Amino acid sequence: MGDHFQTIVDLDTSPHEAPRLAERVVEWLVVEGIVLAERTDCVLGQPLGHPPGRNWQRAVSPEDADRDPWDGLAVYTRRTVFDSGQGGPEAVSCPRCGVTTRLTSDEWDLIDDAWAPFSKAMDAWHETGAAQVDCPACAESVPLTAWTWTDDYFAFGHLGFEFWNWPEFTPAFRARISELLDGHRTAYVWGKL
Repeated sequence: MGDHFQTIVDLDTSPHEAPRLAERVVEWLVVEGIVLAERTDCVLGQPLGHPPGRNWQRAVSPEDADRDPWDGLAVYTRRTVFDSGQGGPEAVSCPRCGVTTRLTSDEWDLIDDAWAPFSKAMDAWHETGAAQVDCPACAESVPLTAWTWTDDYFAFGHLGFEFWNWPEFTPAFRARISELLDGHRTAYVWGKL
């Protein structure tokens, strides 16, 4: 069966803004009763997270409100490459020319020549916060964070809210989180381990 997650990533927050904005969002989630203030061992990959609150249903669609979440919220306030877990990225599109580059073969193996520049850029971004990838179609150098990943497989940011084993969130809930983040652009990364 496995564990699944939904992550709302702030694409615009600076490293200095991340703690303040994280506190604002968590405070709202606690006041609304969506998560609890105390932190427990309720998330995968982190020592502590916020367990679901009594009003967790406010975040999910009514048809999913009968499926209780059984884990909590992990908050990331450092430079992080967020990914969808199982599988791999299928393809990526250049924001300048719109051409899509396949990253996997028909057998779902990574195409090394296509994947290598992105892998190298991810390592650089993780270390420094900046990286460029030359588009194989238009030859323009494009910031790694500007590329569009098929199925939103990757997102790059300094702030992320990762909910483990919750029913699917409503668009209204995700929009409210974006509003609390000063209207920053957000990405929605979901996956399964």
